[in-house]
Amino acid sequence: MARALGRRLKALRQKAGLTLDALAEETGISRAMISRIERGESNPTAVLLGRLCAGLGVSLASLFARETPVASPVQRADEQPVWQDPETGYVRRAVSPPGTGSPVEIVDVTLPPGARVAFDHPWLSRGIDQHVWVLDGTLEKTVGDEVFLLHTGDCLHMRLDRPNVYRNPGTRPVRYAVVLAPVDPRKG
Repeated sequence: MARALGRRLKALRQKAGLTLDALAEETGISRAMISRIERGESNPTAVLLGRLCAGLGVSLASLFARETPVASPVQRADEQPVWQDPETGYVRRAVSPPGTGSPVEIVDVTLPPGARVAFDHPWLSRGIDQHVWVLDGTLEKTVGDEVFLLHTGDCLHMRLDRPNVYRNPGTRPVRYAVVLAPVDPRKG
């Protein structure tokens, strides 16, 4: 997965017309680290990936989307890309079928007990709405200065324009779905 992730990151960087130096400056991540990630020699944490996506102006979900020559309306479970954060054990599965042209992205996440993942880089000012729906367990979600304790079945809507943190305060894994969509500029 690290090699495929690295290739995808490099392709997105090149598509954005950014050099390694420019992306390093934008994200605060060293040029050497970005190069190692792109070559598949380093498996980045979710926090580093969040900062890289912010610098590229893309969502985390799009980083894991598979390039597919023919779009299918079905993304089979065994074909969904899965990635695990080497630091926290956070596991994310890209559920949405790639290449359909839909602006909506769905991600299935499992966060181990006690784990915390912070996205403090405001990539998020780029106009993305997010729904977090807890499927099983308890999730503490911090958005800016607000803290929300979500339990099974609870759903939180937020605009990704402030730092946000996911934390599992429980003693068992929490599983939740994240639904991302661009903000309709007509609705602000």
